[in-house]
Parts: sequence; C-alpha cells; structure tokens
Amino acid sequence: MRNHEITEYQNLLDKNGNVAEPGWSRKQFQRYRRKDIKAPAVRIKEWDYYLILNKDFGIALTMSDDGYLGLQSASFLKFTGKPFEHTETILTPFPMGKLKMPETSKEGNCFYKDKRLTLSYELVANTSGNGRKRHIICNFKNFYNGKPFKCDVWLDEPEMDSLVIATPWNKKHAFYYNQKINCMRASGEVQFNDKTYQFNPKTDFGTLDWGRGVWTYENTWYWGTCSCDLDGHSFGFNIGYGFGNTKAASENILFYDGVGHKIDDVMFVIPGDNGPNPLKEKGEEVKSGKRDKKRAIRYMDKWKYISSDGRFEMEFEPIIDRKAKIDLKLLCSDQHQVFGKMSGTAILDDGRKIELKDVLCSAEHIYNKF
Repeated sequence: MRNHEITEYQNLLDKNGNVAEPGWSRKQFQRYRRKDIKAPAVRIKEWDYYLILNKDFGIALTMSDDGYLGLQSASFLKFTGKPFEHTETILTPFPMGKLKMPETSKEGNCFYKDKRLTLSYELVANTSGNGRKRHIICNFKNFYNGKPFKCDVWLDEPEMDSLVIATPWNKKHAFYYNQKINCMRASGEVQFNDKTYQFNPKTDFGTLDWGRGVWTYENTWYWGTCSCDLDGHSFGFNIGYGFGNTKAASENILFYDGVGHKIDDVMFVIPGDNGPNPLKEKGEEVKSGKRDKKRAIRYMDKWKYISSDGRFEMEFEPIIDRKAKIDLKLLCSDQHQVFGKMSGTAILDDGRKIELKDVLCSAEHIYNKF
C-alpha cells in the first residue's frame, strides 16, 4: 500500500543496517542510532538545515557532517526591491562524527565554532508546556563587504505533525531518514550589512530540514517547502522526490493548523528540465542521477506543479535562483535553490480547498555526486 504510515516506536535500521520498515510518520517513531549503521563512517551524512522566511527577506543556515566533508553555511536573502542573496560556506575535512549531531530532533543541541563562524542550535522547553522552542544563534565574521552576519532567532514548535520519511535505496546499507518540521512561528532579529531585520511571529515562519543517512554516490532530487499564515491559520507543505525508493511513501504532505494531510505524487514541471516523472514512475528509484549535459533548464521562468491525486496544483514564479556549482569530476554539486511566489490550490483530507496567491516559497533542483 502506498503511503504506509508508521505509528509505533521501533529502531530505524535492522541488524543488517537496512531500513526495517520503509514509510512515513508524523513524528520520529523510528530511532536513528549511528552505531547501527553498517556503512563506513566516511559515507554517513548528518545535517540540520533551517530556513526562515517572510515576504521581504529570509535566512538559511546549515550545519552538517557529511563524513569526509563538513559543510557549515549561512545565507541572507532579500526578495523585495532589487532581489539579492549572499552565501558564505566553511568546509572542513573528515569530521566523521566529531560534530556529534543529535540522534533525534527532539533532544540535544548542535554547536559549531571556528575563528570565523559561531553557529548554535539550542532546544528549550516551551514555558506553556506545549512543545519546545528552537533558539538559533549565528555570528559569521567577514560575511559581506567585510561586515559580519548575525542572527538571534527563536522558533516556536508546539506539539504538531511533521513529515518524517524512512527511505531505502536499492543498495544495502544506504538509507535516507529525514524530518521536515514546517510552520514554526519565528521571532528575533538578523543583522546584515549594517541593517537590522526583524521576524514577526504573526506572519513569519521557520522550517527545519533534519536529515541522517547513507546516500548512494550520485543523486538528483527536487524539494519544495512553504510555511505561511492564512487569516490566523498556519498552512504549509513539503513536496519532493528523487531520493531512493519511495514505493512505501511519497514525501508530499500539507499542514493546516498543525495537522498533516498526506498527499501522493507531485511533479515539478521546470521549463527545459527532462528529469524523472514521479506521476509515471510511482516511487521507482531513479537508477541514474546523471545529468543531461545538453539541458538548458530555465529556472527563472514560471514553474508548474502537477499532482497524481489532484490535491496540489500550483504555479511558481521565481524571484531568486540561489545557485552554486562545483565540478571536480569525482565530486560534483550543481545546486539551484529558487525562491519565489506560489499560487494555486491544495486540498485537505476533508475536501477543504486552500487557495494560495503569491505566497513566498522555496523550491530546489539539485544534482550531487559525492
């Protein structure tokens, strides 16, 4: 049965280091334990990525241990006036567990510090007793024009549904365990280029992309996310495909007032792209992540989204293409994280139709070989 929901606590991996029960869940029922992984430490990937947006500006922060490479980065994005983005990244060789990334999103803090960057993710109990807060602090020296980038942001995470997916590859010991927590109301401030920007919890939200796993060498994936306020109601979605064998469950879900509404396949229709078609392949693993080197994908043209069940039909008008490309032959990364305005309809489980008009969202198309 497609979209198999996991509802009982269990270990993520079996004794052979493979996903014991592929599927999706609303919270982390499956226990990730680094010691259960059978692949070499150099292949293990662990990351926490925060994206915090409002209609005018946003920030993105990454803390990651990718085995043979650590990647810590910060981005500042401006969407109004003349759109603008700036990203700085610090690479460290062979961390292989030294960052001690937590094995669950519910407990433990993340911390990185060097001469240039201090990045801290701290979990704090919510004084109301409902859920927790996430405190994010970043101080990145010499970030832009010789000036630092700083942020001190709080995300409110009440008890609510998220999207957790346990996905195997058709290769032993390879797996993708990921949680997306949408619709966390954001407060706090950002300092960039001698200006201070404020987040307002009535209108502004953060998303956590929490991931642990062992990937295959070459992959292409698509991911889209949104969190917004609709007349006092929180609404968001997670959509995507391309990673592993998703026959057990898609990565697509809607969130409304903290409740998840699972949907089936959604296809990104990007002008000039001839990538996989999830509406036809129905969860089949993309057997080759190889790029079409002749492609001319027009990322700044309008995209469309088509769903297999008719519950997610959207258009996406890009504002910024945050792109980065590294090609060292054996190691390659071609990334396009596009920010823009989404318009269209989404349908909840009870048939209610949610209409979006020019809501700021993020969508990405990424090829990696590492």
